[in-house]
Amino acid sequence: MPQLDRQDDVFILDLGDSENRFHPDWIAAVDAALDEVEKADGPRALVTAATGKFYSNGLDLEWLFANADQLHDYVISAHALFARLLSLPVVTVAALQGHTFAAGAMLSLAHDFRVMRADRGFWCLPEADINIPFTPGMSALIQSRLTPQTAHAAMTTARRYGGHDAVVAAIVDHAVDEDAVRTTAIRIAQNHATKAGDTLGTIKTRMYVPVLATLRDTTNPMG
Repeated sequence: MPQLDRQDDVFILDLGDSENRFHPDWIAAVDAALDEVEKADGPRALVTAATGKFYSNGLDLEWLFANADQLHDYVISAHALFARLLSLPVVTVAALQGHTFAAGAMLSLAHDFRVMRADRGFWCLPEADINIPFTPGMSALIQSRLTPQTAHAAMTTARRYGGHDAVVAAIVDHAVDEDAVRTTAIRIAQNHATKAGDTLGTIKTRMYVPVLATLRDTTNPMG
């Protein structure tokens, strides 16, 4: 399960050491960690990271298939997490040490910056291959954070981007050696820790008004 630590002014949220799928309990744990980050005083920033082969493999489809009657509320909870991270009043950096797929890739896009491992692991939106359409909120998030060309290719072809390809496509900001992923993310976060606060939160919220409204639509989240 996700665990929150702190290194000077940087909170480090380790998402886990498994596939780190969006099980309801996992979402609740991430939300609780974000509560702690938001309530803290003074300079602060957030790095999300993981341990093992995956950063996050996205929605917990096994749980969802077993609880299909909860689809509506489940999608709302995933959208709410994206929206919260996108507008969080601290600078956020995703340290992508492993595979970052589907909703996990979308989670990474809700961060301000992304650092990816250069030699192994893929960033991918596989929905076209697995026959699961993007919700309106997911589409809005992806298209707001990627160039039109990259968003189109990533969403319609399910292309798997390695670290260097992801930098070229402007999906991530840096591709580095495995042992430098987390340290690079922490350094970026530390450099921006003094920006935390209401002003930053307002800037982010106003930047993404249409995206946040779509993600927070609880009446028809599936479109």
